[in-house]
Amino acid sequence: MGAAEGKGLTMYESELTKFMREYLEQHPEERKSQAKGRAIWWDHAGEQRTPPEPVNHSPRAGGNEYLFKPLSDEEDQEKK
Repeated sequence: MGAAEGKGLTMYESELTKFMREYLEQHPEERKSQAKGRAIWWDHAGEQRTPPEPVNHSPRAGGNEYLFKPLSDEEDQEKK
């Protein structure tokens, strides 16, 4: 028995949660559809699942990166 139950308080239930609970009570066939859909994606042994895509990490620095260096005063004047 929780603290709210002991004092006679009710727990908050969002509009969406209330709608879904009532909808599923009125449409029991949806529970079967839900279970079927879940079985497609989750209820499999590990070896039956499709392996995840390999992760392609960024290449390590190989020395070919462009390094920015400040212009000399002469180069700066030529650009202007």
